[in-house]
Amino acid sequence: MAEVRFERVSKSYGANAPTIRQLDLRVRDGEFMVLVGPSGCGKSTTLRMVAGLEDVTSGTLSIGDRVVNDVAPRDRDIAMVFQNYALYPHMNVRENMAFGLKLRKFDKSEIEHRVEEAAALLEIGELLDRKPRELSGGQRQRVALGRAIVRKPRVFLFDEPLSNLDAKLRVQMRTEIKKLHRRLGTTMIYVTHDQVEAMTMGDRITVMKDGDIHQVATPVELYNQPADTFVAGFIGSPSMNFIPARIIDDGSILLIAGERPITVPEEHRVLLTDYRGQEITLGLRPEHVRSAPGACAHPAHLVLKHEMSELLGNEMYLYLTTETLRITGRSPELRPIEMGASVDMYFDMAHAHYFDGKNGMRLTLHVH
Repeated sequence: MAEVRFERVSKSYGANAPTIRQLDLRVRDGEFMVLVGPSGCGKSTTLRMVAGLEDVTSGTLSIGDRVVNDVAPRDRDIAMVFQNYALYPHMNVRENMAFGLKLRKFDKSEIEHRVEEAAALLEIGELLDRKPRELSGGQRQRVALGRAIVRKPRVFLFDEPLSNLDAKLRVQMRTEIKKLHRRLGTTMIYVTHDQVEAMTMGDRITVMKDGDIHQVATPVELYNQPADTFVAGFIGSPSMNFIPARIIDDGSILLIAGERPITVPEEHRVLLTDYRGQEITLGLRPEHVRSAPGACAHPAHLVLKHEMSELLGNEMYLYLTTETLRITGRSPELRPIEMGASVDMYFDMAHAHYFDGKNGMRLTLHVH
């Protein structure tokens, strides 16, 4: 096992602007770290630099106590699982799993032992004599995992390994990979664009955008204390509601859309009075925009227009509007609501988030 450290690591292609800019990140020994962000944010490039498939333009990349900037991929003691499985079609499962060890001149009995051990771990022992064309997508992904496991690497790298699977199988394989991590205890770095996948799998999550890290935190910290509006909007489905507002003298806030004053909980005023007169962004997750005041710890009443509903079986999301806002709320009542109808809704201000109106950063207490 080993920790992976990026110290001011940058990656550029020719004269183009850097794809990765001054990346500082420490993946702890034995940790399951997920890199998540929209397409083009640099997460796969970051993973490929750890694998040695991309050169580091500047900065220092270490695996354990060894700087690996100039170390060949085969000498880094890592194993990578790709999106497209990359199995040899003319080889059976046993041969696919053993191939890397044969190239490294492992003893035949050791190869057999490792293949049998990995096959038992992944419950694919009965598939060892089959060719890849005879396997389902989920079985092929297990074989790709097995080929990585037999290497017994210091670090596992996963590049969107579940993207080709259907929704039900993705959920199953997420659980299998997490169980695998608990059994092996090996450092794992996992790239995905799917924030649900990130939240359910990661010990910690690195949220990236345009080659920069916006936040590194546990799933619970990301959800409850997002560093800025990008993280707040990216993590969580449906996305957080963002509402322009202004802080007025007594520490309550004024919704700019409709100029409606809203009182905030007393404990929030300590924070907000530091920003008197400033324009901010109020953030509320859909589950904190409720149809019943009794479900709110600190309700603020608004009348909104119903645009459409989304029934999820046990609950219903409401898509609501004013003249200038679009708000997503939640109703525990599964009842039809007429399009265009006025609906009484309640912001639960006890769960409100506050962000700087200009740079989107989370508001924090000033140190006086």
